Amino acid sequence: MTRPPILAEFLLPTTELRDDLPFFTKTLGMRLENIFPADDPSVASFSGHGIRVRIEKGADVTAGHLRILTDDVEGFAEGKTQLTAPNGTKISIVPLTPQVEHITTQHEFAVRRLADEAPWVIGRAGMHYRDLIPSRLGGSIIASHIRIPDGGPVPDMVHYHTVGFQLIFCYRGWVDVLYEDQGDMIRLHAGDCVTQPPGIRHRVVEASPNIEVIEIGVPAEHVTTIDHDFTLPNGKGDPAREWDGQTFVHHVKDTATWQPFRIGGFTARDTGISKGTKGVAGIQVVRRAEGDPPAFTHDADIHFTFVMEGTMTLHADGQADRALEAGDGFVIPPDMVVQYLDASDDIELLEVALRGDFTTTLV
Repeated sequence: MTRPPILAEFLLPTTELRDDLPFFTKTLGMRLENIFPADDPSVASFSGHGIRVRIEKGADVTAGHLRILTDDVEGFAEGKTQLTAPNGTKISIVPLTPQVEHITTQHEFAVRRLADEAPWVIGRAGMHYRDLIPSRLGGSIIASHIRIPDGGPVPDMVHYHTVGFQLIFCYRGWVDVLYEDQGDMIRLHAGDCVTQPPGIRHRVVEASPNIEVIEIGVPAEHVTTIDHDFTLPNGKGDPAREWDGQTFVHHVKDTATWQPFRIGGFTARDTGISKGTKGVAGIQVVRRAEGDPPAFTHDADIHFTFVMEGTMTLHADGQADRALEAGDGFVIPPDMVVQYLDASDDIELLEVALRGDFTTTLV
């Protein structure tokens, strides 16, 4: 048995329908579907741009506000982006494809300690989020400590993000993820990470109990779009494929090479993300080595570090020394003189820098 079609429409009021007919058909490019009564029309339905509206004389409803999405904003309605229909309905013409907003970083020295019991909030797909940079540096970045207490299958959908840069670093446990053009399931173990280039389709599938990840997003607020028509996995694509100039980077801890860090007294493994993003961001994992760490400055626009293991003292000029431990995060603004003191032998830091090709100066 064939199911009859079902439609939905928005009801809008009017005082004189004949004034609205040319606006909705000619200005907004909608199609007239029905109109009545014939001798003195007071009701008409229009369809177009993915919606249907019914305009009814004397309807006891508000005039409302329609948003029409198009990537040809200048070519629609003679380039006007804000209009008012004769019946009072407000019309906004906005881009169909979300755009990355470029935010000017508001630099600051900031420390976020796990012991301060910052609240965890429940976000997308039931995951728990903890904000590691409360100010988000004016909206330029979001750093989230994310956990899924129970583990198991994750109720996620295929989606993508409109971002400038995004990192998923597996901090504890493991998580299974699917990515566009990357073949079958990828399991991230503690210490592994991936970049999510702008627009790459992906889905979180399953996680171990008490999984924890660190997620970095630039800018802080970005659009997540669900792709209902895309299925993952979708096979292997071109390994050199770029999404908005960035390739997909999957860094595996167990195959990494440790080398001297740019600051004495430490060693580091580079994730290859600076190369994969053409310098947009640089991600390194840092451990203690021989020697005393010197004071230093940097010229990165954003320099964020998360303490994954161990303890240390953060000394920064003009600030009280901060004793740090696992779960703490800190931001160092450009040109501030800082020094990592009293680092324990098991110290392990996750360093995030934007750009990734910044310069460090030893003091």
